[in-house]
Amino acid sequence: MIENSKGEQQNKLNIWMPMLFGLVSAFSVYIGFQLRDSTQPARSSITNAKPVSKIINKANTGKLDEIIRFIDSKYVDEVDQEKLINKAIEAMLEELDPHSNYIKSEDLQEVNESLGGSFEGVGIQFYVLNDTILVVSPVTGGPSEKVGIMAGDKIIEIEDSTVAGVGIKNQDVVGMLRGKRGSQVSVNVQRSGNEKLLPFTITRDKIPDYSVDAGYMVDKEIGYLKISRFSGTTFQEFMDKIEKMNGLGMKHLIIDVRQNPGGYLSAATKIVEQIFSKRDLIVYTEGRTQRKKEYKSTGRNFYDIDKVAILIDEGSASASEILAGAIQDMDRGIIVGRRSFGKGLVQEQYNLSDRSAIRLTVARYFTPSGRCIQKEYKGKEKREYHDDVGKRLESGELESQDSSAVVSDTTKFYTSEGRVVYGGGGISPDIFVPIDPVINNMFYVKSQQYMNEFVYKLTDKQKDLVNGYESIEDFNQNFNKSETIFKDFIAYLEEKEIVYNKNEFNDAKSRIKLNLKALLARRLFKEDGFYQIMNQSDPVFLKALEDLKTK
Repeated sequence: MIENSKGEQQNKLNIWMPMLFGLVSAFSVYIGFQLRDSTQPARSSITNAKPVSKIINKANTGKLDEIIRFIDSKYVDEVDQEKLINKAIEAMLEELDPHSNYIKSEDLQEVNESLGGSFEGVGIQFYVLNDTILVVSPVTGGPSEKVGIMAGDKIIEIEDSTVAGVGIKNQDVVGMLRGKRGSQVSVNVQRSGNEKLLPFTITRDKIPDYSVDAGYMVDKEIGYLKISRFSGTTFQEFMDKIEKMNGLGMKHLIIDVRQNPGGYLSAATKIVEQIFSKRDLIVYTEGRTQRKKEYKSTGRNFYDIDKVAILIDEGSASASEILAGAIQDMDRGIIVGRRSFGKGLVQEQYNLSDRSAIRLTVARYFTPSGRCIQKEYKGKEKREYHDDVGKRLESGELESQDSSAVVSDTTKFYTSEGRVVYGGGGISPDIFVPIDPVINNMFYVKSQQYMNEFVYKLTDKQKDLVNGYESIEDFNQNFNKSETIFKDFIAYLEEKEIVYNKNEFNDAKSRIKLNLKALLARRLFKEDGFYQIMNQSDPVFLKALEDLKTK
């Protein structure tokens, strides 16, 4: 979560990276991730950068200075003093929390260079943890997402080179994955629940920079919005979509923040203001040296929105959790899906004299009922902390409502209507929906990376395939070539020597057909078309829709 003040808007470094994952994930994203007006999504909260000399008592640094001087003057071998100091800083911050981190000057420079315009690349957010490249999340609509790369995937090989366990640096990863639009790079990834490495060939492309991916009318009264991150333009994008849907008769709203890692606090609170009709508390922050700061709605919203549903999952973090927590605590709507990530810490950035920086956790944020949803990190290594999503899958939590009800903090908090909710470990949904098992179907996983390529080649050869449809509804109802295209796609996969068994094929068939249709719809109607088709069989979306229609 990023606190977005006027001063911060002027500071291009005030961007927040998902899960921590520090600035290193920020410039990594720009292996193909465009930011606009410092709008990088994040799971940390960053305030105005301050000179570190103002916060550190110099008298307490004498011992460190002495040790460095002794090493420099007396040690038997030559040492890289800068490397030694960096290691010491990293070790100190390692003792704090998973979201306090050190940003090397060369990494900071990469970020500065990447903030200037459009970018081309593979479109992933990543960080290197314990010698392994971990995908924080693929950029929505980007090349990596299109081939099936998922949050939590670990990149083991790039081209013919092993990149795990070899001491690879962030800048090395950038160099290997960055490239011209249209060029390709092959990666092999390790995914939880799969014994074998999964191969993907990614075609580099321009990375989309929007944050509200889609907004359309589900029926005559219900609107749908997909928000992929909370950036400096999110609120305006939100309002543009709401204005359009309001003109079409929208009364109720579904907001989808699944896999949304967060971003600017102000973007989330402004959206909540359009849902709250009174001057209600949205969120507050407080820390040992930070006074309590409350964020309240103005009570002035531009459009009447009646019933609301928020869709969340294990990838919803920070600002996404602020949105969901406010809606839940004030009983303003329903939360549907699975337990959110559990990121409730606020960071400040302090610039150092050598143009590096540190980010320190300075406060926690609390939902209106007073709960902090930060998941437990004390006594855990960072790997264990960040591998939490994989553990949820292995434990069965993502498949069972009973497992998802387990909370790390049993303290009871109460919503405005007296319902019991809990802090610690994220936002638990009002309506639990298990993860779709097809995402672990090996045939589906293998085929997904070829779908976009196949559709583009198909529409290039058959230019009239998707012509003549006046609207998404027209396409959805009257497109009748799904079976033929599916068979052509299977033949295409066989040319690629993709191996599968009968059970995998049968279980994945309907989803593959739907995906292909949705990709064709994207060619015609962009992201609105894609999501309108995919949501037809999305169990979380359908559950929210059912609830809105029955209450």
